[in-house]
Amino acid sequence: MKDLYEILQSRRDTRHFTSEAVPEQVIQKALLAGHWAPSVGLTDATKYYLITSDEIKKAVKELFLEYDEKAANQTDNLYQRKQYQNLKLEAIEEAPLGLVICYDRSVLNNFTIGTVGSNEAIKFSAVCAAQNIWLSLTEQGYSMGWVSILNYYQFKKLLGLPEHIEPLGYFCVGKPATNYNNQPMLQQLQWKQKSEKPFVEEISMLNKTETGNNSEVESALENVSAEFEAALQHKIDHKTKPTGALGILEVLAKQIGTVFKTLEPKILQPNIVVFAADHGIANHGVSAYPQDVTRQMVANFLEGGAAINVFCRQNNIQLSVVDSGVNYDFAPISNLIAAKIDRGTKSFLQGPAMSKEQLELCFEKGSEIVSVIAQKGSNCIGFGEMGIGNTSTASVLMSVITGIPIEDCVGKGTGVNDEKLRFKNEILRKAIDSYDGNDSLDEKLAYFGGFEILQMAGGMLEAYKNNMLILVDGFICSVAFLIAFKKNPNIMKNAVFSHQSAEQAHVKLLNYLNVKAILQLDLRLGEGTGCAVAFPIVQSAVAFLNEMASFESAGVSNK
Repeated sequence: MKDLYEILQSRRDTRHFTSEAVPEQVIQKALLAGHWAPSVGLTDATKYYLITSDEIKKAVKELFLEYDEKAANQTDNLYQRKQYQNLKLEAIEEAPLGLVICYDRSVLNNFTIGTVGSNEAIKFSAVCAAQNIWLSLTEQGYSMGWVSILNYYQFKKLLGLPEHIEPLGYFCVGKPATNYNNQPMLQQLQWKQKSEKPFVEEISMLNKTETGNNSEVESALENVSAEFEAALQHKIDHKTKPTGALGILEVLAKQIGTVFKTLEPKILQPNIVVFAADHGIANHGVSAYPQDVTRQMVANFLEGGAAINVFCRQNNIQLSVVDSGVNYDFAPISNLIAAKIDRGTKSFLQGPAMSKEQLELCFEKGSEIVSVIAQKGSNCIGFGEMGIGNTSTASVLMSVITGIPIEDCVGKGTGVNDEKLRFKNEILRKAIDSYDGNDSLDEKLAYFGGFEILQMAGGMLEAYKNNMLILVDGFICSVAFLIAFKKNPNIMKNAVFSHQSAEQAHVKLLNYLNVKAILQLDLRLGEGTGCAVAFPIVQSAVAFLNEMASFESAGVSNK
């Protein structure tokens, strides 16, 4: 038996193997070592799949080569690129055994104590298992090489893995053909040298850096003159139609002209931003769906398969997706805006959902996101959200801000039956009754708030400062607007409420704000879908104002 520290120092990125088969007892011993690795909450979420088929190995190799070109182009160093392109990773087909180490996300459908801070802990458990397997194989005279340069979506599809099974990568297992002078490949190529000692630093003091108060918004924009409003109303009234005949379109046209301070308004680069986050209250069973659905739906947004993607494509609206606080660590990708405050809020049934610093950061992040969109030339922005449990958060926020009884602020959300609705009412009433903070808005927001709801509120306030038209989606977005409205009542001038949802609380909230929604379609989805569906009506209001003939230009008598 090799000394443990000898094994730990040995090379592990094996690229060439002999054709010698891996004995059954060797792989079983190694997999048992993996099984002995730490398993968060004793979930046994790590799964193993063995590959001996030459056909599958060849397909995996082709998948690697396809993505390998993308990897090579990541370096601007031409010498490094050439070196990299010479590495073909023959091991995929050469190794006698392929091993796919995965973790099963479906275990998160049941409460697991070790995943409260981060559900990524199940992935970390699988990585510990991979390390144990490598240690066991090396001790037995075999080795393992980790292939991670793959399109994981295609990789899962190729192997027929279920949606909830997530692979760490493809592992080549066999007898190493050489020990490569016991040096990692990149070190042999002089690409990079591993440091001799690890980075270690003691933290002995609390970080007490004060953050600026960015939750206060600028004062209201200057009012439009009475003369301009009269001219705008005259233009609307003198189109070739009876006065008021176009109903809500006339109201919208006047509002849009007033916001943009022009008789010929144009909608430029419309954008809908979907903010996503998880909520600690979801762990108490207030939703019909497990929390992991938040992560799954964000992936769906990014792949273009959700309702909001369809409607944005239909109406030529730019879609932006924000990770405000999903309980998952997404890989850095260009079409996801990273604004994570934390991996979900804490449960407000036991205490504050977030800290004061996190509250301030929510407004700051939301503001920054919308500011960037405004700087790119957009003057019309819609807000959407995704987060299992966020109707519960929104209901409590509505109740504690407006004073409306919680029973009138609670709805079924997505998929909740009558029995679960009664349970939801009891849980939220208990949470409100246990609140012992003061009556200030920010105190209530920190105690009961959701990261995506507060980032939306911050984004709406920034949109107002940039004189943008603000499209508000359903119940949860309307609660975010309520918060923004309490911060700056002038924001109402820029707001268009896209639809009245099927949530009973939404009707009461719209009445509280004294506003009317454009549509009533019994939507209960979120995602900003109401904004996207209502957008053509906004365009129609602008079109008639700009293009419809007047009585004078058309030579039509105006009674």
